[in-house]
Amino acid sequence: MTEGSRGEGSQKEEIMAFEHISVLLYETVDGLNVKPDGIYVDATLGGGGHAYEVCSRLGSQGRLIGIDQDDAAIQAASERLRDYQDRTMIIRSNYCHMVPELKKRGINSVDGIVLDLGVSSYQLDHAERGFTYREDVPLDMRMDQRQTKTAEDIVNTYSESELYRIIRDYGEDKFAKNIAKHICLARQETPIHTTGELTEIIKRAIPMKVRATGGHPSKRTFQALRIELNHELDVLRDSLDGMIDFLNDGGRICIITFHSLEDRIVKTIFRRNENPCTCPPNFPVCVCGKVSKGRVITRKPILPSEEELEWNSRSQSAKLRVFERQISEAK
Repeated sequence: MTEGSRGEGSQKEEIMAFEHISVLLYETVDGLNVKPDGIYVDATLGGGGHAYEVCSRLGSQGRLIGIDQDDAAIQAASERLRDYQDRTMIIRSNYCHMVPELKKRGINSVDGIVLDLGVSSYQLDHAERGFTYREDVPLDMRMDQRQTKTAEDIVNTYSESELYRIIRDYGEDKFAKNIAKHICLARQETPIHTTGELTEIIKRAIPMKVRATGGHPSKRTFQALRIELNHELDVLRDSLDGMIDFLNDGGRICIITFHSLEDRIVKTIFRRNENPCTCPPNFPVCVCGKVSKGRVITRKPILPSEEELEWNSRSQSAKLRVFERQISEAK
């Protein structure tokens, strides 16, 4: 699945560069309850860390399907999973297309699904991808580089009210209104092309004393732009019910989130699938006919251990939630 314009040398360099430290690795794969002959999907394949651990627990009849929209991830994961190529299949796509992509290949149900919603270390550290605010690089932030729209387009074309909305809602930044105003004033002088230019504008919009104590001033705005550009919350919200339906009886879906907006969506949808009844609480029996699809395994999210936090600071905000499909009770 390599692009014809790339030389073999540059492909190898990209594979080597794609470092993705899998967060909550064993907790996630343990949560799947892997069966040796089961079919499992890593729907956010990344560098293949979770997928490799799943493959190590599969027998010769087991299968692992990896899905990712990032070509660099596809290259890296293919290399990492080379020892298990007899039981793996890798598809370049967004996880929102998981069900139709698998059905096209004759797979109508699976035993487990992993979603790791974090941006990979490669995407954060590789300057040309434009996710990082620590270097001055083009404003890109595309998860799928086949997409034409970039973060630069959002910053330079959205209205002040639109920018305010996404920075407030997706970045949860209390200075959203001022940041949006400063962006619009700055781009009247000259278009904003790079992460460094945007960071300087954001700094001017946030009081000095807050900047001194509140972490990097660009973190929340960059998160908001990335979520908006890649439709991350919409994709998550629109995909989870279908993924749960696609699980076999006893199958599990494990989801790692990295901010409260994602976690809230996962928590709400898991609970709704466990108890979908919409009858008023004072009704003696259920009359709505909505039946539970399973149970929430994690009443509280699983968090990284102190040990993991020490060697991987990017795991700090990670939360793992697990849901188990129970078809037999849903009949």
